[in-house]
Amino acid sequence: MDTVVAAPPASAPVTLRKLYFLRFAFAAVWAALLFATADELGPLSTTLLLVYPLFDVAAAVVDVRSAKTNGGPVTLLYANIAISSLTVLALALAATSGIPAVLRVWGAWAVTAGIVQLVAGAVRRHLGGQWPMIVSGAISTLAGLSFVTQAGADDPSLGSLAGYAFLGGVFFLVSALRLTRGARRPA
Repeated sequence: MDTVVAAPPASAPVTLRKLYFLRFAFAAVWAALLFATADELGPLSTTLLLVYPLFDVAAAVVDVRSAKTNGGPVTLLYANIAISSLTVLALALAATSGIPAVLRVWGAWAVTAGIVQLVAGAVRRHLGGQWPMIVSGAISTLAGLSFVTQAGADDPSLGSLAGYAFLGGVFFLVSALRLTRGARRPA
């Protein structure tokens, strides 16, 4: 049996495309800055650690507004806002205890946010450009587990978080490019 699926409003992919390009740029700059300070937990690295989930909250708010305007699902986006907001608080506390505590909190966030991203990408497949988000969510979940493991290492570093953020940014870039390609296809 064939099912007719209504085409998504044109503004949904446009908003996502712009948001994904912005998220890539932010992740690339953030990763470079964190990598430069990854060996110690000082004021700059702590600030960077708090800014990343705050940016995630802001991006999710933009995504919610777009989804509401276009009749898309928002429940998972609200979950992401709550998870990332709690992560900011948890990271602020963890930063007072050292890099292992930060890696544990970041790992827990990567696992939960990765699952949310995977499911949200699956739900929004019809918008196009979501397969990279689905893969990124799965990778985030696995990376989160590795961060928790790294917390127990002899000399833990924040460097792996920089690589994780950059890779996540690349997935946003790929999604943005796929949405751009989809927008150029004739109807």
